[in-house]
This record gives sequence, structure tokens and C-alpha cells, in this order.
Amino acid sequence: MSQGLVHPMERRRAIGKIMGLDYALLLLISLVATAGVAILYSVAETGTGFGSWHPWALKHLVRFLICLVLCMGMAMVNLRVWLSVAYPLYGVVLVLLVLVELVGKTAMGAQRWLDIGPVQIQPSEFMKIALLLALARYYHALRDEDSRRLLAHVPPILMTLVPAALVAHQPDLGTAVLLSLTGGIIVFLAGINWRVVVGAIVLFAASVPIAFHFVLHDYQKGRILTFLDPSRDPMGAGYHIMQSKIAMGSGGVFGKGFMQGTQSQLNFLPEKHTDFIFPAFAEEFGLVGGLGLLCLYVVILARCLGISANARSHFGRLMVAGLTGMIALYILINAAMVMGLAPVVGVPMPLLSYGGTSMISIMISFGLILSTHIHRHAELPRMGHG
Repeated sequence: MSQGLVHPMERRRAIGKIMGLDYALLLLISLVATAGVAILYSVAETGTGFGSWHPWALKHLVRFLICLVLCMGMAMVNLRVWLSVAYPLYGVVLVLLVLVELVGKTAMGAQRWLDIGPVQIQPSEFMKIALLLALARYYHALRDEDSRRLLAHVPPILMTLVPAALVAHQPDLGTAVLLSLTGGIIVFLAGINWRVVVGAIVLFAASVPIAFHFVLHDYQKGRILTFLDPSRDPMGAGYHIMQSKIAMGSGGVFGKGFMQGTQSQLNFLPEKHTDFIFPAFAEEFGLVGGLGLLCLYVVILARCLGISANARSHFGRLMVAGLTGMIALYILINAAMVMGLAPVVGVPMPLLSYGGTSMISIMISFGLILSTHIHRHAELPRMGHG
């Protein structure tokens, strides 16, 4: 056989992986992204009215299609590869976070981006994934009896707190909280004693007043005070959340109809294409449409948890559970934020909000989840922490 030909066994293995993709999950993801394209088209203003592919809808669609190919390509990669690159990837992204501190680009008062040639990236988005991979590898190599020892959990706690502190310093409180929570999910699932978890929660609650007075920036304090009472500054800090509530309430049960939302069309709703895209969607499609979208997310999360439960390797189970938890936190925090149930922290709604880095990180997450589904029967060696 000539060297240029693919071996029949390799061809059959590749076809088997393609056939083994969870196409139902891919369809659900595509439905959410399509809803994002539709609402981004609706709220875009043109010279003669509203409804345009530019500047957001077409880019969102193209990014999703490219990321969908990336996602499916990642799904073909064996779990052994993700296990082997977990620590190096964490190290690289951690270095990028340090570089953000040193030479990062500042925008809207925050230093969060790195310019790498023509590309601008936000390393904190990729740290969420790198952290979960590294923690999953750590606990995969940990013996069951060791996981019950408190000292065994110190390294993963430090692995979580270091990047969270760097991100909080940018400042990006929302992403820092997400990093801490997603790392905490892995540590909890790995078997840390529940008494330690309760103690950590009590310690966190006790430290909140201290952090509020001595750690948070003035604008972050303002967000919390505005969350407690949006009417204290209705034309300033409270404007976002008040307009968000008005938009969702004006949609009623069935909504005003596609391209008929007044709050978004008349530009009362700020950040209508990013953090506050869900109120724009709810205004046009109403309570029924908003609940339908949230139910779609729930089905996606349930399917991902099923993939985690069916994985034979400890690494695969923890990685998918952590990624699912991270996506769930995105959804919960954004939904609570726009409904006035949580402070405004700048967390996008997955696949719905416009944004290149967030789209890439979410689709990478689904690629890793699909990889675990395809290789769910794989048994991975416990290689130690080196």
C-alpha cells in the first residue's frame, strides 16, 4: 500500500468517531446560536430602520460555524491527548494572564486583553477551561484514599486562587468569581469533606464586609448598591437594570413579535447585543419565548451531565462535570443579572451574546464534552502529577 493512502483501520476508526458524535447535542447548541443570530439581526440599526446582518448577526453566524467545525474537530481527539496537555495549557494561559498585567490593552477602565499580531484575546476566558483541565488531571492521578485528606486539596485550591486573583486585579470581578466557583465545583466533586465546604462558605460570608470596604473598586461597590436599590441612581448606575426589567416586562406573555421590541429598537436597552441580549429576546418573544430558551439550556446541561455520568475515566467525568457547571454558571449569573437578582458583573449568555472570545471558549468546552462522549469507554492511566 502506498504511503499516501489512509490505512483501512484508521479510516474505519475515523468514520466511527464521526458517527459517534452526539448530534442531538450539536442540534441543541445550533438552535441557541440561531436564536442569537435572529435577535442580533433584529436589534441592529440601519439607516432606514432596524433589522440588519451588520454589524453583529453575520459575524455571530460566521464565528459559530467556524467554532462548530473546531468543536467537531476537537471531539475527534483522544482523551489521552487532553490529559497530557492539561498542565502545559494551564501554565501557558497563566503566563498570558501575567502578561496582561504587564503589557495588556486597557479598555473601558479594565486591562483584560492581549494583542497578538492582528488578533486580540482575553486570556481569562481560556483560563476557565485550562483550570478545569488541570484540576481534572490532578484529581485523576490522586488515589481515592488521598482525596479524603485535606492537604491533598491545597494544590488545586491554590491553582484556582492564583488566576482568580490575577483576573480580579484587572479588574474583572465577574470572571474571577466564575473561576473560583468552577474550581470549587471540581474540588467539591472530587470528594473534599463537606465540613470544609461549610467552613469555607462561612468564612466567605464573614469576609464579604471586609472585601466590600477595602478590596472592591468604587464602581464595583456601586454595582452592588445599585443591585440592592436600582432606583438610587436611575439615570446612572441603575439605568441598565431598570431598562432590562422594563424590556422583559413589556414583552408580556407572548412578546411583541420579531423586530418589534421598542426598548431595544429605540436604544433604551444598553449593551443589547452582549450582556443584556436576553431582555431583548424576552421583549420580542415574551415569557413563553424566554422560558423556552431557558428550557433549551436545561436540556443541553442535562445531556452534558449524562455524558459525564457515562464516562469511564475519572478525568473525563470531572472535566465534563466542571465544564457543564461553568456553562450553567454563565446562564444562571446572566439571567439573574438581567432580572435584577444579582449585581451586574458582565457575564455573557452562552451562544446568544455577541462576542468572539466567549464564543470560542464555550465551543471549545463543548468540543471537550463531545470528545469525552466519543471516548467514554477509554480507560486512562493515572500518571501522577509530574
